[in-house]
Amino acid sequence: MLYRTMPKNGERLSVLGFGAMRLPMNKDGTIDEEKAMAQVRYAIDHGVNYIDTAWPYHMGESEPFLSRALADGYREKVRIATKLPQWMVRKHEDMDSFLNGQLEKLNTDHIDYYLIHSLVGSSWKTIRDLGVTEFLDRAKADGRIIDAGFSYHGAAEDFKEVVDGYDWDCCQIQYNFLDENIQAGREGLEYAAFRGLGVIIMEPLRGGSLAGDVPSAVEEIWGEADIRRSPAEWALLWVWDHPEVTVVLSGMNEQSQVEENLKVADMAYPNTLTGKELELIKRVAKKYKELMQIDCTGCGYCMPCPEGVDIPGCFETYNKLYMFGGEDRLKMMYVAKLGGIFRGSDTNFASQCVQCGECLEVCPQHLDIPALLGKVAEEFEGPGLGERMELARQLFMKE
Repeated sequence: MLYRTMPKNGERLSVLGFGAMRLPMNKDGTIDEEKAMAQVRYAIDHGVNYIDTAWPYHMGESEPFLSRALADGYREKVRIATKLPQWMVRKHEDMDSFLNGQLEKLNTDHIDYYLIHSLVGSSWKTIRDLGVTEFLDRAKADGRIIDAGFSYHGAAEDFKEVVDGYDWDCCQIQYNFLDENIQAGREGLEYAAFRGLGVIIMEPLRGGSLAGDVPSAVEEIWGEADIRRSPAEWALLWVWDHPEVTVVLSGMNEQSQVEENLKVADMAYPNTLTGKELELIKRVAKKYKELMQIDCTGCGYCMPCPEGVDIPGCFETYNKLYMFGGEDRLKMMYVAKLGGIFRGSDTNFASQCVQCGECLEVCPQHLDIPALLGKVAEEFEGPGLGERMELARQLFMKE
């Protein structure tokens, strides 16, 4: 494992961090604790020393799970990062209530890196006016948190104001070769590093869409490289190539992913990709942007939908149609997965959206989710939906 230094406190953090937002799950939607614990501990045993979680991850169960995963001496081997859910704060006292609750949930007496969660320009002003800087100073003074930071999903023009608004130790931004110039972007990355902040990267694989199966048109471009690498390896190395990056978070939920990411992390030196390789990655990014219809990363911040819509599932299926084709197969998978047939549950169709707007307030990508769900419904729930539902029941509900 390679390590990079946090600028202000001098800590050596593993270049690969374990993100606890996409842990392996059981069919009922709960965390598969046996698999998740084995993966977390395997990563730590192989050098990972930065674990990232947050209050809402896995419907509030990520932090309690980590308290169990980090028992038996593992807590002492890692730095824990978790986050204040600023959108839930109504008054100054709420900040202490959330922090104290998280200390209890994580079964620890301190949080190593405490971040203000998912800031944009307007929410920074709101939480600042509620006294968040005084709260952070107080929590650092009494030892409940060691270092303070923020995660960011806002516009580039507001990022510098947040960076300059407090004596932060670190920040967390979305960054990958598709999102080089959105949100904080490259300019924000460089500015934060210039101001002495450690920079933690989230969504390096864009919710997994840059790894695993890739469209044939993208695979053809990767095939031109002089060195054969997996799509995940290319994407991770591109982020690590930036010397301003301290830690890259990966939301691993398969043992093979953990092993591959650990292997790639051993090569995570900055400024090592060649000009030819960087140009190849630019061509891949251009092709992805031509194929992708919805810029959803599958983070799940929009869930649960009050009407039961599986928003990430709807968008994933829609994107697959345009990236891989296979309309008949995907329409069948749509009704099987979102029609409740696989799980024996209620339907989660895009057409159930009533445009209440709750999802619009929390989407980090600022997508017009109701409008996009309308496109999904039009594509997958047109003529023949009833027949596909019946056929799916026959195929997937046999004894």
